[in-house]
Amino acid sequence: MASLERNNKILLDLMRQPGNNLCADCGAPEPDWASYTLGIFICLNCSGMHRNLQAVSKVKSIRLDLWEDSLVEFMQRTGNSAAKAIYEKCVPIFYYRPQQTDCITLKAQWICSKYEKREFTGDSNYIQQTYSRDVFQSTLWKKGKDNKQFLKRIFQLSQKDFTLKYFTNEDSKVPKAVIFMRDLNAVFQPEKISHANGLQISYLHGERVRNMFVYHEHGQVIVSFFNAIRATRLAYLRKKHPNLDDDDLIPRITRHCLKEGYMEKTGPTQREPFKKRWFTLCSVTRKLLYFKTPLDATELGAVFIGTENHSYFVSETRSTRGGRWRCGITLETPGRQFLFTCEHEQEQREWLEAFRKIISQPMTSEDYCNEANLNRGK
Repeated sequence: MASLERNNKILLDLMRQPGNNLCADCGAPEPDWASYTLGIFICLNCSGMHRNLQAVSKVKSIRLDLWEDSLVEFMQRTGNSAAKAIYEKCVPIFYYRPQQTDCITLKAQWICSKYEKREFTGDSNYIQQTYSRDVFQSTLWKKGKDNKQFLKRIFQLSQKDFTLKYFTNEDSKVPKAVIFMRDLNAVFQPEKISHANGLQISYLHGERVRNMFVYHEHGQVIVSFFNAIRATRLAYLRKKHPNLDDDDLIPRITRHCLKEGYMEKTGPTQREPFKKRWFTLCSVTRKLLYFKTPLDATELGAVFIGTENHSYFVSETRSTRGGRWRCGITLETPGRQFLFTCEHEQEQREWLEAFRKIISQPMTSEDYCNEANLNRGK
């Protein structure tokens, strides 16, 4: 018993050290599990994925399991920082490193690529061969624009002309669409698409945002496609901003929604009936987009959100005229007042916090340009 208590105390002390105090794979705090064959500290969720790699990784709970002296000594000699120096030695800068809140597919493929396939150790040129090709091609299932049916389509990414093209079949000579990297964004949306490997691709079509929803049965294929998009996006950004360092460009590769969900919305005179709409709010573009449903291909409208210095304000509305939902939000812009309602107070608080976060951000020259373009298109 004394040895058990001593070893668990040693491991808990190791877990709290810098480098070990965050999960080696997703960055979750206080990782109280460990792979005793790799010498890393991991969170509960990632430990489940390590169980699928029994040939290279075996896990124990730091608090609940019995640890032999030899295993504790191995953990003392290694740890997260030492393991990352080996298994993450050659991760390409565009390659997405999953975070705690990311979907299972991203994290599972990251863990498999690191430890089982050893893709980032520098022992092979797999990564270089995969993502340095002029054309990267994948066959994916794509949702039809006007129906719920998913059909097989061939997608081609090109780093020569910075485009994503897709074809209806292998024999097609002319692409169904050509999408430029300038405004393209890709994020995993498994819940929205109802598939664990679901990916949402958004881009500008004219003045409006267009969405494509795709998936593949195998997580490796969709994650490789996602990272190929990121590689192509980075190549485009480097050409567009030659004076910026990669550290400045990496955050621009992929944009995540600050907040999304249903609200009700009335019209410009506020005499129109409230209608339920799906909203997405992005802090990078400073735009609130709204759709009829989460899987709509094209936005119904967009609202630019500036700063208080430019007459943008948001406030809570306790009572609203009409509508089923009573938790109201008023968004003031120079052009008009928008009135939204949320079903629950928690949703109302989250939307208010998201709006205020964007309003508090200073505007860039690109933001001024986006505001002018959006207002000019109305």
